[in-house]
Amino acid sequence: MTTHRHLQLTFGPETVTEPIVYTMVKQHQVIPNIRRANIEQHVGWMILDLEGEASDLDAATKYLKGLGIEVSSAEGDIVAG
Repeated sequence: MTTHRHLQLTFGPETVTEPIVYTMVKQHQVIPNIRRANIEQHVGWMILDLEGEASDLDAATKYLKGLGIEVSSAEGDIVAG
């Protein structure tokens, strides 16, 4: 059964230019929907609606945190539509 998680990701200088979302999708069988983002040269943030099986969502979140990306819930911060 698929479910959704709404996440806010905060990137530092060591991860902001890396293809993080692409790699996460390839490794963890999740479907991303980028709702908002602001990526600059040294920092960035992204609001992400992530869809998949609970175990895949858990693995994807663990992957992001393992890279040093700050991951928090974005409930109430999703653009409708």
